[in-house]
Amino acid sequence: MASMAKALLFFFLSLSLVPLIFSRSPQTHPSSPTPLIQSTCNATSYYDFCVASLGSDPAGPTASDVRSLSVVAVNMAATNATNTSSIASSLAQKATDPSLRTLLRTCAAKYVAARDALHSAVQSINEEMYDYAFVHVSAAAEYPSVCRVLFRQAPRLTYPSELVRREEGLEMLCKIALDMISLIG
Repeated sequence: MASMAKALLFFFLSLSLVPLIFSRSPQTHPSSPTPLIQSTCNATSYYDFCVASLGSDPAGPTASDVRSLSVVAVNMAATNATNTSSIASSLAQKATDPSLRTLLRTCAAKYVAARDALHSAVQSINEEMYDYAFVHVSAAAEYPSVCRVLFRQAPRLTYPSELVRREEGLEMLCKIALDMISLIG
């Protein structure tokens, strides 16, 4: 059952990357992953997701080493966090229930904190301070879980499926980034 859920999650997350993959011109972004992306992703927890994600970002196929690929992965996670914060804020503005509005605002703030931690991680990677980068990415992966916990504590409120999907995507991107940072640090 858990493997079926993971397969479905991968399928839906992959679908969200389809517009990115097909909007690229073939000359600039190869349809098959580069050897660097393949070998690096092979050392991560989510090979298929890693290859699809890094291959869909313009910086992925042009990365020259694992360090630069880790920056791509962290930047993708930061983009996810930024977009998810905006979605949570938008849902909060539309919410008529004050409790739901408060929870969604808290969620939005946690995603901002995740984004900030990821920006710090990029800076740490660029300064070759990999232990700090690892800590920042680990923190970023945990901030959104506060959302899930808050919604569990308020059983009459439903955790929006878009936030669930994006939280899982952020966790996977952070795990990929952590795996890469472990390779270089």
